[in-house]
Parts: sequence; structure tokens; C-alpha cells
Amino acid sequence: MIQRRTTLAILAAAALTGTGLTHAQTPGVKVGITISATGPAASLGTAQKNTVELLPRTVGGLPVTYVLLDDATDPTQAAKNARRFVEAENVDVIIGSSTTPTSLAVAEVAHEAKVPQIGLAPYTAKQVQWTFSLPQTYSLMYSALFKELNKRNAKTIAYIGFSDALGDAALKEIERLSNETGIRLVASERYSRTDQSVTAQALKIVQSQADAVVFGASGTAAALPMRALRQRGYKGGFFQNHGVANNDFLRVAGDTGEGMISPTGLVLVAEQLPDSHPSKAVAMNYLKAYEGKHGAGSRNPFGAYAQDAYLLLDAALRKVGGKAAPGTPAFRAAVRDALEATRDLPVTHGVSTMSATDHSGLGEGAVALISIEKGTWKLLK
Repeated sequence: MIQRRTTLAILAAAALTGTGLTHAQTPGVKVGITISATGPAASLGTAQKNTVELLPRTVGGLPVTYVLLDDATDPTQAAKNARRFVEAENVDVIIGSSTTPTSLAVAEVAHEAKVPQIGLAPYTAKQVQWTFSLPQTYSLMYSALFKELNKRNAKTIAYIGFSDALGDAALKEIERLSNETGIRLVASERYSRTDQSVTAQALKIVQSQADAVVFGASGTAAALPMRALRQRGYKGGFFQNHGVANNDFLRVAGDTGEGMISPTGLVLVAEQLPDSHPSKAVAMNYLKAYEGKHGAGSRNPFGAYAQDAYLLLDAALRKVGGKAAPGTPAFRAAVRDALEATRDLPVTHGVSTMSATDHSGLGEGAVALISIEKGTWKLLK
């Protein structure tokens, strides 16, 4: 009988100097995971790293080896990690990365190598055949925000977002929704994830007199323009995206986050779901394990995306069965096809369904609006 165990190799990939954990090669499935455990998106990647450490020792009934690398929120390093996975590790699946730019960098390698990728950030890859984006799309999340803006009779908005692929994707959706809803976009500004000041951008937004500001950012770096705007007297509403829905953001935003609104997946409000909801038991089981190790209130939706990636892969591998052997092109192709055939799978954030034309599986039922009240996340009534 084959012994079933997991090898978890956590390597210092930023410089690729870490030696990791050395173990004998385990037969079975090999999964490469690149996440942003350091750098500007560390508040996302740390929770994903913590979740990977909790994953089961088998996937789809097969023994699994996880190789976990840190890409330091750097697309170049994420691409290097992906190349290491396909060239040196011969992985069957890649999971990651934590941000849109790093996920896109991995997607290019995954497509070239014909290895299925499950991204932990929303994005649309140029070559979608081998890549699956797990989180809710920007279109879905910003549509929920614009419905709330309409309810609040907002007539004008300003935008500020990262000067990268995330910011590009967010701005594209905001411009589309602005045209569709008649809520005018009167200012548009950008900044880098590593910037220490956005004074000039904040002044332009204040001068625009927009009713609200919609952001295209993620992690703790998304709090910087909020502080700058409040310091310069801006009184309008703040509408972030799901890239900020974690407790580390609450800490960094402080008082400037009070009243801010953001969309998120269902895992943050799992206790408030009806018992009949297909995701409630899945989400509660994950939260019990995660908070059982890291403390009450430590939940983080980005960690839950890593859990959902496992659930998607587990369900897909059960469909693959014995059609092909792990470590072969035939196996990787079968896994890709099985992921694409995902139908009504309960995960922590909602219910996932994929198709040949849609590799992002969460729909409107996977969105909840939350606000910051007295320094905590509250479900928006």
C-alpha cells in the first residue's frame, strides 16, 4: 500500500537562495504554488501561505506534493517561480499568484508549458485555455459597488488605482459602468504599489469635487490614498474592491477607513448565511481550521481562495481518475478539461461553475457588500 503523505517545500524564492525542506520524492500529484508572502501584497499572500499549511495530505484521492514559493509581489519573480515549477519540478498544476500582475506573469508560462493554472487573483489571461481565475471578477465586484452608488444617489465619482494590470482592469470596468449608469467619472489617477506619497493625486481628486472615490488597488497599499484624501479634507464616500477585505487592511486604514464600502466573497460573513446555503458548511469548516490555528478573528478571504483552489483541484482530480498518470502531458490535459467541467461546486466564497468560455467560476451569488464600522467589517444592510 502506498504511503500517503505531503511534502511541503517552503522556499525563499525572492532570491532563490533557500534550500527548503528535503524529502524523498512522493509518488502522486505535484502542485506548484507561488504566492506573495512578502512585498506590498503580503497581507494577501501570508493568509494563503497559512492556508496551504492546512491543506489535506491527498488531493482527489492521490498523494500530493506541494512546492510553495514566495514571489515577493514581483511579476518577474512569479514568472521565474512558474518556470522552476515546469522545468525543474515537473508539476501537474500551478496555483497562484496573489495579485493580478503576478498571476498574469504565471499565466504566460502556464500557457506555454500547457500546465493548468488556478489563479488566486482576478484577471483575464491573454491565453485562457490553461488558466483559471478563482476569485470573483472585477466586473462582478464593481457592478455591486455601482448598484450601491446608485442607491446613494451618487452623480460623480473619481478613480485612483495602481499603475499596473490590476489598476488597468479596474479602470476598464469603472469606465464601462460609468457609461452604463450615467455616474460621471470626473477624475482618474494612478500610483505605484510601493509609493509612499500620493499628495498630487489626492489634490486633483479633491478639486474634482466627486461625490465618491472608487479605488483599483489591493492589500494595505490601498489605504495610502484614503489617508491622503482625508488629510486634505475630502468628505465623500470610499468604495474599494475585494482586494482590501482583510483585517490587516483595517489596521493600516485606521480611522480613515470608517464607513468605507467593499465587496467580498461569502466566507467573511459565513455565520450569517442561511443553513441551507451550499457554501455555509464549507466556509465554516475552513474557518474552524484556520482560526483554530491562527486565532479567533484571523480569517482572511485571500487565504480562503487558496482553500477554494484546493477544492476545485480535488473535485477535478476525482473526475480524472485513472485516465492518465501524474507527471505526464496527458494527465495535465485531463486535469485542465476536468477543471473546465466544474459545475455547481460549493467553495468557501460561493458556488463555482466553469465552462469552455468562462474560466472564472463565481457569479452574483458569491458577492456580499461590507463596510467598516468602528474598526471592524460589518455586512452592509
